[in-house]
Amino acid sequence: MTPFKRFYNLLKLDKRDVYQIIFYAAFAGLVNLSLPLGIQAIINFIQSGQLSVSWIVLVILVTIGVGFGGVLTILQLRIVENLQQRIFVRSSFEFAYRMPLIKFKELYSEYAPEKANRFFDTLMVQKGTAKLLLDFCTAFLQVGLGIILLVLYHSFFTVIGLLFIAILYIIFKFSYKDGLETSLNESKFKYKVAAWIQEIARNRESFRKKGSFEYALERNDGYVTEYVNYREKHFQVMKKQYIQLTIFKIIVTAALLSIGGFLVIHHQMNIGQFVAAEIVIVLLINSVEKIIFGLESFYDVLTSVEKIGQVTDLEISCIPKTASVTEAGINIETESLGYHYPGFNKKSLKNIDLKINQGEKILLRGTNGAGKSTLLRLLSGLLEPESGAMYVTDNYMNRLDEDAYRAQSGTYLQGDRLFAGSIRENILFGNKAINNDELKWALDNVCLTPYIKTFPNGLENQIHPDGGELSASDIQKILLARSVVNKPNILFLEDPVDKMDELTSSKIVDFLFSEEHNWTVIVTSKSDIWMDKCNRMITIDDGKITNDIKL
Repeated sequence: MTPFKRFYNLLKLDKRDVYQIIFYAAFAGLVNLSLPLGIQAIINFIQSGQLSVSWIVLVILVTIGVGFGGVLTILQLRIVENLQQRIFVRSSFEFAYRMPLIKFKELYSEYAPEKANRFFDTLMVQKGTAKLLLDFCTAFLQVGLGIILLVLYHSFFTVIGLLFIAILYIIFKFSYKDGLETSLNESKFKYKVAAWIQEIARNRESFRKKGSFEYALERNDGYVTEYVNYREKHFQVMKKQYIQLTIFKIIVTAALLSIGGFLVIHHQMNIGQFVAAEIVIVLLINSVEKIIFGLESFYDVLTSVEKIGQVTDLEISCIPKTASVTEAGINIETESLGYHYPGFNKKSLKNIDLKINQGEKILLRGTNGAGKSTLLRLLSGLLEPESGAMYVTDNYMNRLDEDAYRAQSGTYLQGDRLFAGSIRENILFGNKAINNDELKWALDNVCLTPYIKTFPNGLENQIHPDGGELSASDIQKILLARSVVNKPNILFLEDPVDKMDELTSSKIVDFLFSEEHNWTVIVTSKSDIWMDKCNRMITIDDGKITNDIKL
């Protein structure tokens, strides 16, 4: 989809407001262009040397017209403000809605927070759209109506009108492609600069040493240089448009003064018509200037909607539905399951055949890169199989859909993070169905309660993104509490206690494998602490199951 098509679709969402703006712009244009007619009539009355009621009425009407034009502008501003608010709200929910649902493969080679930065282009779309609707609509309508009015004065002004149309066509026709391309490239490196500064901020300690500090500046210089180069190319496009406009203004001014004066001298126009025509020409020139100077906003808006479109075009999963944990249990069966990561020809998993019943305690083992984590993510539903099939049923052989399956699953996977908010929010995600007793049960069993008590605000204590002020073991405990608090039927765990001391690890492992819990546990870890607790061990090598034994 082209950037212009994206912008058109954006305006279609609020077409009623857009039509109102155009209507008010047309009305304002008629009012503004009626002023020269009033001034012409006033001049004619003044030339007659007589003070009349008609002259007074015209003065009053012209004054009222000026005021009415201002009122129309205020009405336009109100509509545009409403439109800007809707664009912001719609865009914020679009990003908040899509970000959790974007499929893994779409962001595999991307940094999701950097993609989220595209939301800031919403501000440019807001301001740019307002400017285009207000200035462009009024300017284009004034040009069209003004040309019609000039033709009524004298046929000579038809040439002037055609010149107006020709210059707008030439400027837009021969600069649109270059203007948009340079704007897109400028924006591309603008985001690269922002993303790199984010990386520096995210790894501040790593960039404190002299060599790494200089590297940070050197790489930033490379991105900034490219940005400045494309910014300069974009300016050259805009400068060419301004030069064309200046030449056009010179030609029109010279033609108006010379030929218009010639027509007055030869009595083909009176002085009132000449002054009125001059006012109309000035209005038209100002309108053309608005259009030309507004082209930069036009390019910026198209670039912004394209950047936003790069996120909204990403494929997403189905919308999560309401589902709850039941006592029916979960059974998983896979047939010839296969998966490979985007950009890699080698399969990470090949022909995986598994049957997992409710209540089993399974340890996944294998060397680095063998496929343990990939299998865990496939079984948990985070990844979608590239080949083969996976069937999830309850104990009564009823198929479970994706939402019902996820509602009954608890996960602790490498890559899970804490977000900025309270400890309670990080565990419950606002789930009011979980009461304080259930929450306390989770906190006690992951050994988090003593730590919570050290905060004056307890569970309401605010934590930073990624839990930057917390220890690695405390982060693990919060994430574990998050995975078990709703007492799921199956747990997917990836090295969940590797940051904890031996005593705490042992307590948590005992809790996870306690006989009072019939949940299924599938865990990957190199630690032997799990060996004595699991009743089944699956070994993976080179993407294949090489061993599946009961313990």
